[in-house]
Amino acid sequence: MPQIFKIGAYLVYFWANENDPLEPVHVHIALGVPSANATKIWITKAGKCLLCHNQSQIPRHVLRNMMDIIEARNQDVLDKWMEFFGEIQFYC
Repeated sequence: MPQIFKIGAYLVYFWANENDPLEPVHVHIALGVPSANATKIWITKAGKCLLCHNQSQIPRHVLRNMMDIIEARNQDVLDKWMEFFGEIQFYC
């Protein structure tokens, strides 16, 4: 799993296999290590975060702080997505 960055003990990453056709740009967040039930966040064309689901049950106030950090670093996410997958599409 390509790691983008860490926020405290949480890992922000992509799955290496994001389906065919490739899903729109998004990140997964898991505590410590990548997990099948990780929280999924879409990155919008405007650079904002849109929560797809919080299956890893990150507390709401922690998740909001993490989404703020991801929004502030959205260009890092997009650059790493493009570098790894070679194309970018947005959910919205």
